[in-house]
Amino acid sequence: MKNLIAQIAKFGVVGVLAAVMDFGILNILVAAFHMNATVAGTISFAISLVFNYLASMKYVFVHREDMARWMEMLIFILSAVIGLLINILILWLATDVLLPAGTELGSSLYVIYTNGGKIVATVVVAVWNFVIRKWLLDAPKDGQIDENSFSHKLGQWSLTVGQ
Repeated sequence: MKNLIAQIAKFGVVGVLAAVMDFGILNILVAAFHMNATVAGTISFAISLVFNYLASMKYVFVHREDMARWMEMLIFILSAVIGLLINILILWLATDVLLPAGTELGSSLYVIYTNGGKIVATVVVAVWNFVIRKWLLDAPKDGQIDENSFSHKLGQWSLTVGQ
């Protein structure tokens, strides 16, 4: 349990840094360049994702020896794409559904709704990311691999493909 709490804390630090990057880029694109929130959110999310992958795999999760690196990257990318879709959906709901009709792009109200949606999206996507990455990417702490687990079977398959 102590290791899990430490891992969640590291995930939180990496996540906060990625979120600051994500929010900063989003707000620059929306407020300064009057860009649509979903487009700006996609750009900011993608840029912060690169940082998140590098930092997560270096400081938070331990590479599974029973999984090929290409599979690790594929899982990370697919989970991030799902996270991006969740992010876009929530930003769209905040700015196209909940925002009063006729609100101009870049207006104060538009920026407020964008940031409110982004806060909700960040929390939802963070939970999604931790759960899926912990389940599929993280090596067992005790070194005891469950031979029947989905992650082990997927990892073993990834090591045999292309041989």
